[in-house]
Amino acid sequence: MKYTTTTGRNITKVLIANRGEIACRVMRTAKKLGVQTVAVYSEADRNSMHVDMADEAYSIGPAPSQQSYLSMEKIIQVAKTSAAQAIHPGCGFLSENMEFAELCKQEGMIFIGPPPSAIRDMGIKSTSKSIMAAAGVPVVEGYHGEDQSDQCLKEHARRIGYPVMIKAVRGGGGKGMRIVRSEQEFQEQLESARREAKKSFNDDAMLIEKFVDTPRHVEVQVFGDHHGNAVYLFERDCSVQRRHQKIIEEAPAPGIKSEVRKKLGEAAVRAAKAVNYVGAGTVEFIMDSKYNFYFMEMNTRLQVEHPVTEMITGTDLVEWQLRIAAGEKIPLSQEEITLQGHAFEARIYAEDPSNNFMPVAGPLVHLSTPRADPSTRIETGVRQGDEVSVHYDPMIAKLVVWAADRQAALTKLRYSLRQYNINSLHFRLAVEED
Repeated sequence: MKYTTTTGRNITKVLIANRGEIACRVMRTAKKLGVQTVAVYSEADRNSMHVDMADEAYSIGPAPSQQSYLSMEKIIQVAKTSAAQAIHPGCGFLSENMEFAELCKQEGMIFIGPPPSAIRDMGIKSTSKSIMAAAGVPVVEGYHGEDQSDQCLKEHARRIGYPVMIKAVRGGGGKGMRIVRSEQEFQEQLESARREAKKSFNDDAMLIEKFVDTPRHVEVQVFGDHHGNAVYLFERDCSVQRRHQKIIEEAPAPGIKSEVRKKLGEAAVRAAKAVNYVGAGTVEFIMDSKYNFYFMEMNTRLQVEHPVTEMITGTDLVEWQLRIAAGEKIPLSQEEITLQGHAFEARIYAEDPSNNFMPVAGPLVHLSTPRADPSTRIETGVRQGDEVSVHYDPMIAKLVVWAADRQAALTKLRYSLRQYNINSLHFRLAVEED
């Protein structure tokens, strides 16, 4: 089968520049569309599930990601060797790398993601906030300037008023982020945030923002196409986190009235249009107890938690990505995108509950999961006997459930989690009742 778009461009083979669960997720939709798939793998992943699922698979180096999944040149070479027309970056690794998106463009390959300029503008927090403010998107009061002296940052923190948030200008995932509740602790927290940012992103530039107490993390799924169209697919609440890492996500956000939901969506579309966005993106907001919301950042890729949006809208967002990357218009108008029911996603990690839930690695000696059905999805990239590698993210799977309302979905999530049974020589699944 050949997947041909209305614009004459076609994608018959796609390389997935990723591993694990997200690689398998993209492959399932590609196969549904009749698109051939190409996998890349490190030595640690030679026998992995995503390698077995692909039509073709190529080794790209040793286990450390810097020598394999982050090697742009190796991935481009595989794309040329396999004659893939497009590259899907998944999430993580090179998915928000402006240089990689630009390299794909230079090599004449379709990058399944936004233009490099959008990745660049949204990847630097100070730049993104300036663009959002100009587009009429609410932003948190703060300082995003070039003067990085201790005195300047401290003066702006005093002007904004404590508590404040110190954030690394680049990067994400909670790295280089500190909450400061008084001037007395400012200097210590600033130095700590700088050290972590330098280590994680090789850049210790900081910004200062007003800290929103008792905040909610609410994000909006958006899509743009090459024809200037943009839509939103409602919001997700990702407030349940540990160490600034999401654990439970749900859609739609509970307690949000229709008028607030509409304002959220429209603000997210303004954000997307401000950077001529193409493909799947997520505009993240912080929301206070009075439902005021403020732009936090934009993730210029498909999010790990995208399945809850698919469940409440009846869409396949990876299919949308492929169609839009090939030049088609967004499949549905804003009026045609409807919200049905409620969905939860729980991330299943290889962690040690007795050691502050720190990541661990090892073989999956025993693995049994709930039965999948139209309202229960098991998104995974591992099977019984596979190894959870020390080199990569410890997420084993995502459990996604849907029901007609939030309480029914929550009951289904609790029931389904109890059906999960994972044992290893090094860890076992611990389901906390709360």
